[in-house]
Amino acid sequence: MLVGKICNREVVFVEPDTSVAEAARLMREHHVGGLVVVQEKSGKRVPVGIITDRDLVIEVIAAGVDMREITVGDIMSDQLVTAREGDDLLETLKMMRARGIRRLPVIDDDGVLAGILTVDDLIDLFAEQIADLARLIAFEQKREQERRR
Repeated sequence: MLVGKICNREVVFVEPDTSVAEAARLMREHHVGGLVVVQEKSGKRVPVGIITDRDLVIEVIAAGVDMREITVGDIMSDQLVTAREGDDLLETLKMMRARGIRRLPVIDDDGVLAGILTVDDLIDLFAEQIADLARLIAFEQKREQERRR
C-alpha cells in the first residue's frame, strides 16, 4: 500500500510568520496536535517545518514566553522529515517508528504538500484491518461448523 492512498489530504497548515497564539487557536479549532509549516513557492505550498502542541508547551508555555510575541518560525521543528505519495506505507511506518515521528507531511513529486500521515490515522487503519480479519475468521469458523453438521 502506498502512503498517498491513505494519507489525510485535509492538512491544517500555517506560514512561518504566523503567531504562536494563532497556531494554538488553529490546533484547537481543527482538533489537531500539529500544523505543517509551509512557504509559498510559485503559488504552491512547500512544507518547511512542523509545529506541535508539545512544541507550544515546552518552548512557549513552560518557558513563560508571551505567545503574541513569537512566531511559528521561531519555534518550529525545521529538520523536517517527509514522505512521498509513492512511498511504501510499511517502510514509511518503520522510518516513523525509528525516528519517533508521530506526524509526517506527505509531498508530491514536485515537493508540494499533498497530505499528512499521522500515527492516529495508522492506528485507525490497522484497527479496521484487524477487525476485518476477525470477521473473516469468525465467518470461516461458522462455515466449518455448518459443514460438520
